[in-house]
Amino acid sequence: QVQLVESGGGLVQAGGSLRLSCAASGRTFSSSNIGWFRQAPGMEREFVTAIAYTGRISRYADSVKGRFTMSRDNAKNTVFLQMNVLKPEDTAVYYCAADPSSASQIRISNSGNDYDYWGQGTQVTVSS
Repeated sequence: QVQLVESGGGLVQAGGSLRLSCAASGRTFSSSNIGWFRQAPGMEREFVTAIAYTGRISRYADSVKGRFTMSRDNAKNTVFLQMNVLKPEDTAVYYCAADPSSASQIRISNSGNDYDYWGQGTQVTVSS
């Protein structure tokens, strides 16, 4: 199993930056792909970015490409989401999630259904 705890959310003005962290515990973290998803009030949960268990490959939603960067430190069981040039439409609760399945070895999923473990979320609010 993997337990995930997000931190780093807060209130920031448009154009500003935030860095989210997701601390993990559990033996399967280093072999799990990790994703970030977000959900705004009244909206469906949406994929933001995900990184392979190796840390070498990541994928991003078009809406955040060039502004967000995901990284991981397997030695510290932590993943990071650096968010720059934030926009009001980035306001949401951000969740990290782990995909420890064998399929994660060959693909990085952008579907929340493929992630088995979820954190409790951290609120990001971007004011205009």
